[in-house]
Amino acid sequence: MRILCVMMGMLFFAPAAMAENLIPEMLKTYQVDGAKNFDAKAGEALWHKEYAAPEGAENTKNRSCQACHGVDLSKSGEHIRTGKVIDPMALSVNPQRFSEAKKIRKWFRRNCKWVMGRVCTAQEKGDILTYLQQQ
Repeated sequence: MRILCVMMGMLFFAPAAMAENLIPEMLKTYQVDGAKNFDAKAGEALWHKEYAAPEGAENTKNRSCQACHGVDLSKSGEHIRTGKVIDPMALSVNPQRFSEAKKIRKWFRRNCKWVMGRVCTAQEKGDILTYLQQQ
């Protein structure tokens, strides 16, 4: 019975324990795409920088990563347009945050276009991930 309980516990907790931080892998990909040395300070500046909302947008507030994700990345944020709760970005409290390359690519594609009005460069993605990795 004890063995059965231990095995069931391993099955239940294994996915969380196996969550792999893919940031180092993604950084290598961005270097292949032409990015150079990544800089957490540059990533932090990008994270806090405000961009004007596009003309005709329903929400005319300036946009930034911080606007939705918040100042304290160990806490949940809230999307300024939809009101949807956003899980914490900090690996220290959300180790699963950067465990799927497909999701990382998806959210960069979607959020860069929404915040900056364009696709982020490989350098910008790497700088932002380097900053987030430290949170």
